[in-house]
Amino acid sequence: FTCSDFASCQDDRKSTSGYVFMMACGAVSWKSAKQTLIASWTMQTEFVACYGAATQTVWFRNSVRTFTVVDFVFRPIRLHCDNSSAVLFINNNKGITGSKHIEIKYFTIKENVKNGDVTVEHVSTDDMVADPLTKGLCPCIFERHVATMGL
Repeated sequence: FTCSDFASCQDDRKSTSGYVFMMACGAVSWKSAKQTLIASWTMQTEFVACYGAATQTVWFRNSVRTFTVVDFVFRPIRLHCDNSSAVLFINNNKGITGSKHIEIKYFTIKENVKNGDVTVEHVSTDDMVADPLTKGLCPCIFERHVATMGL
């Protein structure tokens, strides 16, 4: 699961990315970090978040593959994103315009999809398990997502 907020830092309007990797009904890796660039629109922040998760996915997959403990590492690993526009652009031959930094991240994700390393799938905002890593939530939603992570 990968998620971002949009321009939440009041000092510099940078966004926050978060991801959580689930395996056997539990979180095995997660990260929440302030993005290093300022995005102009929400879809850009989602590209940055997907990029961080996709690059970590490739590393994670290669590490687990050496142990051959589970067979899922030989299939594309699913990244769940709650921004339908970002998912549409990543999975189709859509181009983007923007800064070079955003374009590099966007094309890297598309290459990971093309190579069969990852798939990027839409998930509803209600089911976005990574939300607690990027924004404040009401206690009931926070507790539900944390329980889904197995934490």
